[in-house]
Amino acid sequence: MKTKIPFIGLLLLVINFSSAQEIKSNQFGKGLFNIVGKDSSWTMKVGLRAQLLATSMWNEGEANETSFLVRRSRLKFDGYAYSPKLKYKIELGLSNRDISGASVYTGNAPRYILDAVVMWNFYDNFVLWFGQTKLPGNRERVISSANLQQVDRSLLNSRFNIDRDMGFQLRHHFNLSNTFVVKEILSLAQGEGRNITTGNLGGYQYTGRLELFPFGNFKSKGDYKGAALNREQKPKLSLAASYDINNNAVKTRSNQGSYMLTDTGFFETNINTLFIDAMFKYKGFSFMAEYSDRTAEDPIAKNSDGTPTGDEVQVGSGINLQSGILFPNNWELSGRYTHIKLDQNITGRDPETQYTLGLSKYVVGHSLKVQTDISYLDRFGGNNQVMYRLQCEIHF
Repeated sequence: MKTKIPFIGLLLLVINFSSAQEIKSNQFGKGLFNIVGKDSSWTMKVGLRAQLLATSMWNEGEANETSFLVRRSRLKFDGYAYSPKLKYKIELGLSNRDISGASVYTGNAPRYILDAVVMWNFYDNFVLWFGQTKLPGNRERVISSANLQQVDRSLLNSRFNIDRDMGFQLRHHFNLSNTFVVKEILSLAQGEGRNITTGNLGGYQYTGRLELFPFGNFKSKGDYKGAALNREQKPKLSLAASYDINNNAVKTRSNQGSYMLTDTGFFETNINTLFIDAMFKYKGFSFMAEYSDRTAEDPIAKNSDGTPTGDEVQVGSGINLQSGILFPNNWELSGRYTHIKLDQNITGRDPETQYTLGLSKYVVGHSLKVQTDISYLDRFGGNNQVMYRLQCEIHF
């Protein structure tokens, strides 16, 4: 209960402070309210959202497991400071799942901060980001959990995503023609994930991403939202690729997973991750495809005498295909196919394939929706799984 007090106090402080400013209440789903400084030198939009989830799982040969929880609960602030060319975003986690992962590397403190980043449009179409935020990895991870087409992300994301980190990003875009848009992102990060307080234990993480829009930009950034809620009247396509190099990485999944500890400290190895993805939308139809491949210079962690520690880099590949049909009444039927093949000789894990069928009702877009899905997980070594989920999202 005590962990929630700072957030309640922070929200009350914002509301109290804003009494001396110009406040504009927003349409539902567009933030709780906007604050504008009297001299218009700064703005702040305050948002709040929650996901309420029920899950039931049947594992082959095991008893049924059921759980109910607040899957996500977030408090968000964004706007500009001093100039519209200097924007910021702060997102804080409130639920247990949001703040989990505390360790000696995070000061043994809950990981409240999800995003804390400033974005400076210093010249033309160039924008420099600095802070903690999502790296430009696979599309599904960069899509906000508030805007997902199904209850949650796929197995490909859980195995290969590079999530959030602290560092710099340089972003740029230009037009090849009246409709053909190209976007580039370069990133330099610490390489160990979010909220690390112990400094850089390994090397640095370098990420590059290229995105192509042959038919122009999607409406309202729809290339990073699930479902075809904007009902594009002309076909829209985004083709993209990211390549990530984590130099002297010390964790089993690049900047994610567990630390690879040895008898003398940390095991370091270079980890490379490739992402190729696409998003297509036309009227009520949407299709997203992703491929990921991860390699490591030396994937097996070893002690000083050469004996394995039991930790290994999760090397392998995966593919995820997802599509949906949005009906005129804003009900959507979606399907997903995911296949993961980790290197069995290194990880000891069998290939697995998951099939998911989803049904969503968008009451007010992604801001108020109910989603349900059922998945069958086929593990080649046995112990297959059936999972049913029901989730409600509310987003102010």
